[in-house]
Amino acid sequence: MLSLRHVTAVASVVLSLALSAPATAQTAAPADATPSVELSTVVARVGDEEVTLGELMAMRSQLPAQYQQVPLEAIYEPMLNRAIDQILITKAARASGVADQDEVKAKIKEAADQVIAEAYLTQTIASEVTEEALRKRYDEAVGGQSGEEEAKARHILLESEDGAREVIAALDDGADFAKLAEQKSTGPSAAQGGDLGWFKAGQMVPEFSEAAFALEPGAYTKDPVKSQFGWHVILLEEKRVADAPAFEQMHDQLTAEMTRELIQARLEKLRGESKVERFGPTGNPLPAAQ
Repeated sequence: MLSLRHVTAVASVVLSLALSAPATAQTAAPADATPSVELSTVVARVGDEEVTLGELMAMRSQLPAQYQQVPLEAIYEPMLNRAIDQILITKAARASGVADQDEVKAKIKEAADQVIAEAYLTQTIASEVTEEALRKRYDEAVGGQSGEEEAKARHILLESEDGAREVIAALDDGADFAKLAEQKSTGPSAAQGGDLGWFKAGQMVPEFSEAAFALEPGAYTKDPVKSQFGWHVILLEEKRVADAPAFEQMHDQLTAEMTRELIQARLEKLRGESKVERFGPTGNPLPAAQ
């Protein structure tokens, strides 16, 4: 049977030879529009080796997204031909004895080790990352908690403290904040009247956030606020507490965190059960890894 490594190795060839030709009258369709088929169907035989439709579909899944939208019939024969060519090349390579070369053997071992390690992690670590475990993790970290406080503000950025104080004096005299921002601010939000929209404290530099969140809605800073960007005059328009993120929003993040933790725990266990010696480039022993 043709391996998945065979079919993915020729995907780039498929792109250049099958999909770079002028477009025909066919209209692109979503990949899921492919009729229901038997993936075990044998679509080619090369000597004693077979290529199945499932292996061609696997090849297709490795193509860039834009090519996966092309109807299967538009790329079927080029993919099939390249899969056959790969078998022929591989047979010729084995017959030549290239597989017995030390460099090739090392690469084969490296590839095999990677496949085996990935299969091991899939069958052990991944099986522990269940929806139930993720839901429990979510409930412990987020469930029942409110989200972070957010502020909606405008600001006027000046190059000097004196310029900022002049703006504050104009505001004290009743000047419109948004119009002053358009006229005076050197920041990119000047065209929007200094509008920064909604933001959390961590999204702004500390000096700015501290001053903005200390204000009451409708108030502006009576003293200029200095940051690495210059001198700010800040108007707080609104505050709110954002809703805590839903489980669905955090699903991928929770999965990644839990997977990392489980892999780290498994590695620590394996290190503890094994004798590991480490050496530097000159062959001198290195201290045990911490």
